Amino acid sequence: MIAELDKSRGLVKTEIRNNVCSPPWSPQIRNPLYVELHRRFQQRRGNISGFFQMDYYYEYTDCDSLGSRWRVAVPHHPGTCTGLPDPVKGRECSFSCGAGQFLDMRNQSCKACIAGTYSLGTGVEFSQWDELPPGFINKATTQDMSDEFTEASKWTLQTDFIASNTDECRATLMYSVYLKQPGTVSFEYLYPDTDIFFEFFVQNDQCQAMDSESKGIRRTERNDWQTISVHLNRGNNVLYWRTTGFPLGNTALKPALIKNIFITGVAYTSECFPCKPGSCNNKAGSSRCDPCPRNTYSPRGATFCQACDKDSYSETGSGSCKKRQPCSAKDYFNTHTPCDSGGMTQIMYKWIEPKLCNEDAKDAVKLPASGTKEPCRPCNPGFFKANGTGCEPCPHGFYSDGSTECTKCAIGTEPVLGFEYKWWNSLPKNMDTACFNGIDEDCKEIKGWEVAGDHVQSAVGRNDNDFLMLILTVPGFRAPESVVKDTENAEIARITFVFETKCTADCELYFMVVTTARTAEIWSGSRGKQSYTYVIEKHSSLAFVWAFQRTTSFDQVRYFTNHTLCYNDCKFAQHQGSKTLQYDFSLLSNVSSVTSAPRFTSKGVKYFHYFNIGLCGFQGKKMATCVDNVTVEGITEAYEGFTEVISSYICQSTLVPTDVRGFRTITSSHPINLADRLLGVTSETTLENLTADGNLFPVSKASRTLPDIIYFYRSSESTETCKTGRASTIRLRCNPAYAGSGTISVPSGCQEGTCDGCTFHFLWETAEACPLCSATDYHEIVGACVSGIQKTAFVWWEPKLCKGGVELPEQTVETCKAVDFFLKIGIITGSITACLLVATTCYFYKKNQKLEYKYCKLVMNSNVKDGELPAVDSCAIMEGEDMEDDLIFMSKKSLFGKIKSFTTKVTSLPYVAVKTRRKPFYLTLC
Repeated sequence: MIAELDKSRGLVKTEIRNNVCSPPWSPQIRNPLYVELHRRFQQRRGNISGFFQMDYYYEYTDCDSLGSRWRVAVPHHPGTCTGLPDPVKGRECSFSCGAGQFLDMRNQSCKACIAGTYSLGTGVEFSQWDELPPGFINKATTQDMSDEFTEASKWTLQTDFIASNTDECRATLMYSVYLKQPGTVSFEYLYPDTDIFFEFFVQNDQCQAMDSESKGIRRTERNDWQTISVHLNRGNNVLYWRTTGFPLGNTALKPALIKNIFITGVAYTSECFPCKPGSCNNKAGSSRCDPCPRNTYSPRGATFCQACDKDSYSETGSGSCKKRQPCSAKDYFNTHTPCDSGGMTQIMYKWIEPKLCNEDAKDAVKLPASGTKEPCRPCNPGFFKANGTGCEPCPHGFYSDGSTECTKCAIGTEPVLGFEYKWWNSLPKNMDTACFNGIDEDCKEIKGWEVAGDHVQSAVGRNDNDFLMLILTVPGFRAPESVVKDTENAEIARITFVFETKCTADCELYFMVVTTARTAEIWSGSRGKQSYTYVIEKHSSLAFVWAFQRTTSFDQVRYFTNHTLCYNDCKFAQHQGSKTLQYDFSLLSNVSSVTSAPRFTSKGVKYFHYFNIGLCGFQGKKMATCVDNVTVEGITEAYEGFTEVISSYICQSTLVPTDVRGFRTITSSHPINLADRLLGVTSETTLENLTADGNLFPVSKASRTLPDIIYFYRSSESTETCKTGRASTIRLRCNPAYAGSGTISVPSGCQEGTCDGCTFHFLWETAEACPLCSATDYHEIVGACVSGIQKTAFVWWEPKLCKGGVELPEQTVETCKAVDFFLKIGIITGSITACLLVATTCYFYKKNQKLEYKYCKLVMNSNVKDGELPAVDSCAIMEGEDMEDDLIFMSKKSLFGKIKSFTTKVTSLPYVAVKTRRKPFYLTLC
């Protein structure tokens, strides 16, 4: 006979050679712990038969119409044995066992659980996840419902909880339960990453969704476990926990976690559950196990808790102890005592409680000596030193800077009321500190914050879930009596503080306004010294809370003093030479949006980046909002505040189309704050080390006559990649072709809006980005004088690159004098006649010159006698001059050109002396 441990049921079964079924174990000792103990006991006796044999178990049949049922034996492996017991009449269907009891199916009676175990009576609980509890189904499928290669995508067992997948497969955890009466299911969950879609719903045994039993899971903050409770109907209920990863880029996703599933409404439980590690009970018939105190531990199913060794420690509810590390400077802190009569304060050093380090270990740091004195800081403004020790507020009508006595306000003036804390000798009377733990563990003994001279700093918590809180209570607000009420500005007060955080691991600083029941701002990770202002708009008593949460390593946040708040009114003036361009972007102040081109994950799932833009906000309020509506339809309305909302100047969310996951609404997840602080507005491309590269949005020089106006923003949320936070720029470009809100685009080379993952750039082209029109944007056109009337019209220069501003002047009409028609005809006729006369005179002058030349030749030739050589026949003109004269008069020059050439030729010829037989005479060259 061979014994085998069946882990799926916590039972031991045996192989029987004669194939006769053996009776089952008593249900109260089905647990492997007791099976193992009994096996060892039987081995000592040399007997491995009897109780150790088990091949079948008992179950009840469904209840009939009379409310009765039967108990039947069911083999673990059908057909492997014979001789099963006959069915017997079972207990009535309304029968159930109480808390601390279980139903022994052998004799159908309720029995008390032994010490170290417990039961819930009509409820079942699953708090241990070393292995998948019986009845649960863990499976994974791809987007197309294939289960091939999905083994690594199932839910993962993690001892105290079960973790979801982090890839794009769909992981489903199912549990089917039959309820004899209406009941509930509740469970705790941690859901930090909305890039995983997480849903819980209930179906009946016909796979039909139960009415009002589906819940979208709300995102939780870091280590903030939440509880969900859902009503269950009588009958079969199938519970589904389903997750689908949606990784974007190379970012690692954080899985969803589930623990402590509790179901009520069952008729009975057939076994008791052992106490989980870190808890125990020492009484039979217990319905719960108590957690072990600090510095003790217990294994599974324990009846008492054991103390840790001196050099080790444990937290409440621990299943083991941890070794104490040598003490270091991070394990103690200093505080200041109240000022004494001599104006001195003492520096006191204390170990962080609870003390988790060992000061006797090698290389351990000892606690510095306390008692060193130093001068006290002055009082805060509005206070004075009372009796040389503590600080008291000035009486009504007096004021002080904190270093002098209170001074009465001059006649006709009144003090400006308010709190200004610059020095921290002691905690002000209207401030308090506290410690709150996210998992209901007591941390009241920890002082949340400590004064430290010029600042107040957080102390050190014990667990990651500890919220160290500093609380400021203000009884009310009122404006000075001399101030006229501003009906357009709702602000009645403001609180401003300067802070910095120093973290060696994950940490978060929350600023909350208690009466609004919401968190005003959250800062993550280490931050340099910076200021924050919150505007108050209601006359009511308020409590302001600073809550710091971080790991047990020594991280710190410091809170200082005040600053101011500025906002942009959507107007801008730019000086361009002697001209000033006035801009008004008021019509762009409403929230606008832009969606990036579709993107695809590595497995082909399509998604979009959706940007909401609130250019100027409204008096400092951030108008753009992005939501995380990863929830089943209808939950947002049914459970107010269930959806995460981020408000900013610019924010981004991820949209998954409806056809990807089969939902009836588009899924919007992972909202990101891209701009919560406006740096400034300018036409320059650089502001505060932030550059808006003009090459990202090129434009041809021919069409660009106006510079772009650029809004610069920064976000206070830092990431592993963006150490100083994200930044954004919005480039407003005047384009008359886009009326109204125009069009918004992202760089063509960076379709996700950013090229480096930290700085986002947007181009907003619209006619509303043009400057206001002025007198230099139009010109006048003067018309002709018609019937004594002359009109002057005004038109815009083209292209028109302005809007609003000055209006185009109306057309003007003036009288003028017109010239008589016949006078005009006379002037024209006279001008033509004069031109003809000049041309005729020039023509005949040319003819006359030619005739004179020919006559001259004839006279010279007529004096030649017979037998004599001819006289000079050139008429005192050199040979070849005839042809040249012909060229002068026959060239194709204009009339005036020919006259000029001829005149120049003649006037340049000198007088030539001709020698004859008689005395010489002179001729003028023709």
